[in-house]
Amino acid sequence: MGPVLGEDGVPRCPWAGGPGVMRDYHDTEWGRRVSGEAAYLERLTLEAFQSGLSWSTILHKREAFREVFLGFDAEAIAEFDEGDVERLMTEVRIVRNRRKIEAAITNARATQALRDDIGLEAFVLGFAPEVPPAPADTDQQATTSAESLALSKALKKRGFAFVGPTTMYALCEAIGVFDPHLVGCHRRGVA
Repeated sequence: MGPVLGEDGVPRCPWAGGPGVMRDYHDTEWGRRVSGEAAYLERLTLEAFQSGLSWSTILHKREAFREVFLGFDAEAIAEFDEGDVERLMTEVRIVRNRRKIEAAITNARATQALRDDIGLEAFVLGFAPEVPPAPADTDQQATTSAESLALSKALKKRGFAFVGPTTMYALCEAIGVFDPHLVGCHRRGVA
């Protein structure tokens, strides 16, 4: 399936065809570059929490995630202890999954460790594909790539958790490491 024409006459990737939070995210954020450690840590954390769930669920809980994970400040999250994990397990406004909560803390600590070398942002951007995908329809869209597999392995080697190749592919789409929009979508080619 190629881009779909919304009731507003604008062609979009099929998952964002109707009005609402998904379309808003598609039109204003998905595939656009972000900058700064906190922005990268937020997206990495949210992609991990999304694993097995719909992205819409995560978007509806995003402000609560930002609040409970202190604006995705790596230093603050890295200080979380078992008491914080237990507190977050009772926080109904977020996804309450112990492994994902613990991964967020682990990843904040790993993000701190990356500062001495290259930093999270530059590290992730180092895995951009030489030839970005340009799918014309959903049948041509991938869920992993050689780059997302390599990024996953490299992050795991650096101590990150919940960073599988599919999750890293979704991260790279979300933060504009490459343009994820279908050819013909009004967002394709717009940084």
